[in-house]
Amino acid sequence: MAEKGKRGFAAMDPEKQRQIASMGGKAAHQKGTAHEFTPEEAREAGRKGGQAAHQRGRAHVFTSEEARRAGRKGGQHSRARRAAARAAEQTPAPSAEQPGGAGLQAAPPEGLNPQGQGNGSQGDFAPPSHPPEETAESTERPASPAQIG
Repeated sequence: MAEKGKRGFAAMDPEKQRQIASMGGKAAHQKGTAHEFTPEEAREAGRKGGQAAHQRGRAHVFTSEEARRAGRKGGQHSRARRAAARAAEQTPAPSAEQPGGAGLQAAPPEGLNPQGQGNGSQGDFAPPSHPPEETAESTERPASPAQIG
């Protein structure tokens, strides 16, 4: 039986293959059908890649100094995230009394308008006003340090 030569995509030079694959990936992201890894999937893929690299002898071997720096950097990042999360938990949510608060305002007493004034006649009274309806803008909270960093 005769040997088969490479055909189609496999016969192209690697740079041309990379360009075509890149265009396909960009199109999939624009269309919204591209696969996005969950943290668990990414962790598993990285683990498999590391194992394969070690088996082939191509893995980067860290010096003790490189390993120390990498561990320190990860620890500092982790500590900063925990501190930001604690700060966010301890920060009270803004209320209606605080400037910029988005809380509900209490309705004025019966017979008074929202400014606390009567309607001008003694016998008549204004119906109680209702608090303004909340909108998306009025319920937004400022970003916490954990969301920013």
